[in-house]
Amino acid sequence: MSLWEFAVRRWQFTLVLFTLLVATGLMALHSIPRLEDPSLTFPGSFIVVAYPGAGPEDVEQLVVDPIEEALNGLDDVKKIESEAQDGFAIIQVEFTWGVDPDRKYDEVVREVNRLRPTLPADILDIDIRQFKPSLVNFVQLALVSETAGWRQLKELAEDLEEVIETAPGVRRADSWAYPQPEVRVAIDLERLGTAGVTLGQVTQAIATESASIPGGAVDVDLRRFNVKTSGNYRSLEQIGDTVVAASGGRSVRVRDVASVSWSTAEERYLGRFNGERAVFVTANMKDDQNVFDVRDAVYERLERFEAGLPPEVRLERGFDQSRNVERRLARLEFDFSVAISLVALTLLPLGLRAAGIVMVSIPLSLAIGLAALYFSGFSLNQLSIAGFVVALGLLVDDSIVVVENIARHVREGMPRRQAAIAATDQIWLAVLGCTATLMLAFLPLLFLPEASGEFVRSLPAAVLYTILASLFVALTIIPFLASRLLRGPPQPGLRRPWLGRVIERSDELGDHALAVVMRGIHAFYGPALRRALAWPRTTFTLAMALFGGAVALAIFGLGVSLFPTADIPQFRVRIEAPDGASLAETDRALRFVEAELARRP
Repeated sequence: MSLWEFAVRRWQFTLVLFTLLVATGLMALHSIPRLEDPSLTFPGSFIVVAYPGAGPEDVEQLVVDPIEEALNGLDDVKKIESEAQDGFAIIQVEFTWGVDPDRKYDEVVREVNRLRPTLPADILDIDIRQFKPSLVNFVQLALVSETAGWRQLKELAEDLEEVIETAPGVRRADSWAYPQPEVRVAIDLERLGTAGVTLGQVTQAIATESASIPGGAVDVDLRRFNVKTSGNYRSLEQIGDTVVAASGGRSVRVRDVASVSWSTAEERYLGRFNGERAVFVTANMKDDQNVFDVRDAVYERLERFEAGLPPEVRLERGFDQSRNVERRLARLEFDFSVAISLVALTLLPLGLRAAGIVMVSIPLSLAIGLAALYFSGFSLNQLSIAGFVVALGLLVDDSIVVVENIARHVREGMPRRQAAIAATDQIWLAVLGCTATLMLAFLPLLFLPEASGEFVRSLPAAVLYTILASLFVALTIIPFLASRLLRGPPQPGLRRPWLGRVIERSDELGDHALAVVMRGIHAFYGPALRRALAWPRTTFTLAMALFGGAVALAIFGLGVSLFPTADIPQFRVRIEAPDGASLAETDRALRFVEAELARRP
């Protein structure tokens, strides 16, 4: 017994299978991770070194060269690329594809940490990160205020960091674009000389009192206690009360020779949101998370955090990656609706019943393909969505052929059940060959090597799964539905309900439309086909000329690119100031760009 004969004769099992497939597809649609880009980890890392005040030559000699030499000693290094600019450096190391990315990242961190004591002491920061699309921030927030102090904004930003990191699915949150607060001790040289102490004594006293030094352990009876000298300052008053020296029975304290106050370090960032002063908080997600669920969890916490902000500070939601994902999903829904409408329109000559049976194959094939994508560990991202859009135009081919052949047998007077089995028996090999041809066209994409193949793989996987699902649907579900729903031979004296009369009337109109189409085929296509067969060499020459013109147009006219231009509604303006430009001069250039952008609608 063939597969389609089993589906027709054991219709109860087919009906249960149909229901299970729909339920599985709905479950996969609800559970599959939704991301903008596929989740993968490249075997490589990048190191960003902030070295304020150093020129590009110094950065290259003192920072880049030692790090490059250390990284070059690692195994499986494919290439190292470095960039030294005024005040910072970027070193990228890429390893051979196939090695463990996490192990190589640990080796890079170990080498840089081993080298750190030999690098300049005034390096501000060294940041080491992996090549991971998931490390791209999915949300960016701004705390905007023109009057709040930097210390207050920093504390609020750090509180917001902690709030965001409690959300499920968030990997890390960072705050930036503010100067670090610091305590400033302004020495009065006249009072310093009068007190008879030196500047070094003041510096040493503050450094000693602020250090926390383990003091060992003390055994008391049956218990053991760890001792630590705690010198963490809690307030400005404690710093002022620090004893610098004792002379003649009198203690000289810091407040006697200096004034202590809050201040900020040198500003190295300028952050503005829509032209207003702001500090930023960004967050990225863990792998294989649903961007909508993580966003909702973050925004729920933001509402509670926003309620406790002081009146002079407001929270703005800037970048939200889920908007791009939502737009692409909406595009898939639109394409799905268009596909259903076009199939219904083009299949009306076959009748309403036949068109309805074929249209069932679209959502069912997509549901099976989505479930296969989910169980294979892929996510619903811009590439897999593009794969489903491509598959929409391919997945109805098998069902159209099967339904049309079954309908032809029924029109010739064969009973519906027998027609469904005989017609599918007649063309299953042709349907299998057509599907195999389509799959072979996309199969090479599935085996692209290295990072590009890993990144692109969800696109051909979505196409292949959906086309394979359409073959299964065409050979099982479609014959079953056709054996139950297609119009059978007329039975005299049988009264039909009003819905049956409407469907039969639409089938009659479909027969008339099909007759019109067939007359057009015989009037135009038939003579053209006879002429082409009568002049085979001319036909072949014209076909080759069209093919050559298409190839030339692709090479010289359209151009070649691995990926199309992204349609994300955003862009970045990068300004390169001359070496040694001050922060004020950079700010002037930024304000010029802001003013130009503000003029755009």
